[in-house]
Amino acid sequence: MHGTRRFSLAATLITVLASLCPLSSFAADEAIVSRVEAMDAGFPVQVLGNRLMAHKALSAFYATTGYQRAWQSPDLRRQLIDAVEQAAGDGLNPADYHADILSGLALRPMSDFSEDLRADLDLLFSDAFLMLGSHMLEGKVNPQTVHAEWTANRRQRKMESVLTEALERGDITVVLDSLRPADPAYRKLMAARQDLTELLGQPWLPLAVRPTIRPGDQDDRMPEIRHRLSRLGELKEQPATGEDPRHYDEGLESAITRFQARHGLEPDGLIGPDTVTALNLMPVERLRQIDATLERWRWLPESLGETYVLVNIAGFELQMVENGEEVLRKRVIVGQPFRQTPVFSDRIRYLVFNPDWTVPRTVMIQDQLPQIVRDPDYLSRLNISVYRGWGADRQKVDPLDVDWSSLNRNNFPYQLIQEPGPQNALGQVKFMFPNQYDVYLHDTPGRGLFTRSERSFSSGCIRVEQPFDLAQRLLAASPDWSREKIDRVVSEAEPRTVLLPEPVPVHIQYWTSWVDSEGRLQFRNDLYNRDARLIDQLRGTPDGDARYNTPVVGLVQEPGPQ
Repeated sequence: MHGTRRFSLAATLITVLASLCPLSSFAADEAIVSRVEAMDAGFPVQVLGNRLMAHKALSAFYATTGYQRAWQSPDLRRQLIDAVEQAAGDGLNPADYHADILSGLALRPMSDFSEDLRADLDLLFSDAFLMLGSHMLEGKVNPQTVHAEWTANRRQRKMESVLTEALERGDITVVLDSLRPADPAYRKLMAARQDLTELLGQPWLPLAVRPTIRPGDQDDRMPEIRHRLSRLGELKEQPATGEDPRHYDEGLESAITRFQARHGLEPDGLIGPDTVTALNLMPVERLRQIDATLERWRWLPESLGETYVLVNIAGFELQMVENGEEVLRKRVIVGQPFRQTPVFSDRIRYLVFNPDWTVPRTVMIQDQLPQIVRDPDYLSRLNISVYRGWGADRQKVDPLDVDWSSLNRNNFPYQLIQEPGPQNALGQVKFMFPNQYDVYLHDTPGRGLFTRSERSFSSGCIRVEQPFDLAQRLLAASPDWSREKIDRVVSEAEPRTVLLPEPVPVHIQYWTSWVDSEGRLQFRNDLYNRDARLIDQLRGTPDGDARYNTPVVGLVQEPGPQ
């Protein structure tokens, strides 16, 4: 009954349009009408064995064309086929966009086909554009299936309008390209990916993980290590004529040091288990890391901001960018694998100098309570006060009056607050962007940990190396806040809150690959084991994603949960 009513409405629309246009310039395609009506009624529709996915966008688009075929031009069809075939360069799967059937049939003259088949091909072309454009714009995978805490203002456009624009301009290539993230970092990573594909299919025999090779040693793995570094672009020179190829010489040591730095390893020139593991990483595995990062880029907002702070969790690094130029780069410490730093975007609104620290309940019970029981002086030594209750009604308690051994997670009526000072866990400044995870950037008294190559030691917050450099940059727009004033306020050891003149966007990301400012492709360990799940979903069919597993799917009005 409902399908009949919808068809009647479509027929009425066609009649109205026909009355407004000369009959020779308007002729609805009945096959397109019937398929769109089926989708509108909630039925999955397959065309030439391929399921149409962009249901609502298809329906909206063909309503604007009067249900006429839109892909009459061989040039436009060729452009779309080229774009689909090149989708792998974005880490996307061309098969998701009907690549095989379109490239096999669509360039033949339309006169070769029946009216129904022409309509089917038209629908496939439109569906391919809408799906590919949507995935370039906002990603294929729902980010919340990989990062449950994800929050960001993702890019959105009405895809049927984008398709109309592309057809009217006669330039599918340019319009699709405009949907990609505009940040140069995305394009650089695409270019690095293209270079890496040249290594696919080449022999990549696993190197044995045996005792560490030190400079000056001889080892039968050295010829393959030398050859592998050459293929990865780290080494050009070959050993001198007559020199033993098993010898670990100075030239090779320099290449190993560069390789280690590019993979987040200690650049000590020692070829130990971690370095061998990185050397054994196959080109296809490196491509997967790049593809995961490209997808995460597509989840980000249209603009990161003219000025912004970006933290890469997997890279243990913070950078600040102003007007497209990096002005600050610092090492950071992030959450341990069992207390992961969340991925989200927000805005830094204020700074607190000489902060106190209200210990999170999980940390109080799991970390500090056992230490308090073992060491009665623990609280006084770290300048931690004990309070019973919360808020204005809380009362300070002498820790010696508390039977700590009787407390547990179900019986802990106290709050622990560490007073300001050099031993405070937050250090002497914190950068606040209030959020549901209670995560922020801050200083730390444990500065020795910044020398480690892998820095996952926190309970979720982000500890920043040399944080007063960051504070100075953030307060640069406030003429009253010089570095001298910052140092003076800190020396007073009293809490001081300072609002920023304009909130600064902060993006906490998880990238295991990127191209650095010197054009070098960087890789890092998948600290939280998130890449594999993302790649599985990225390589799956579109209906494997949570956004596409129901009969009626809209790429326009329903881009997925935010």
